[in-house]
Amino acid sequence: MDPNEREQYRAAIHGERDAFEMIIRTHSRALFAIAYGILQNREEAEDAVQDALVKAWKTRWRVHDPEKFPVWLATIARHRAHDIFRKRRTVPLSATIDEAIEPNSAAGTDAPELDQQLHSALAALPELHRAALTLRYFEEMDYRSIENILGLSNGALRGILGRALASMRKQLRPALASLD
Repeated sequence: MDPNEREQYRAAIHGERDAFEMIIRTHSRALFAIAYGILQNREEAEDAVQDALVKAWKTRWRVHDPEKFPVWLATIARHRAHDIFRKRRTVPLSATIDEAIEPNSAAGTDAPELDQQLHSALAALPELHRAALTLRYFEEMDYRSIENILGLSNGALRGILGRALASMRKQLRPALASLD
């Protein structure tokens, strides 16, 4: 973490609104990706992020080490998303996935069934794997940023991404073969 980032986190911890707003602008997409990875619902993920940011502002004084601020913020968002998930009425996974699918969203394909299989494969991944994949390939974040947000070492992140991609390949192999 560079000294400017550290100072920005320190200022936010001490109550400087401008610093906190800059952190929100910097991290909101990543927090959304984490919440969406858990909830698979855009509106609920937005609510989780909003709630997490309010809670972070109110409890920012608890962070003693500015370098841990991004992980702390991601943890709050993850916990808030889990809270929403637990309170949600029981909905079949297929209905949740159908709701998340937007037409032609998977890499510009015209195959809605491939979109559905892609979303099903993502939903089947463990939460941390889904978050890492989303941040890396959909949000196009670099490894160091993902490591800071998820609180992982470089080796752990690379292992998680490798396992997640292998799982996705395995699950999507039949669908991709049918396109040939």
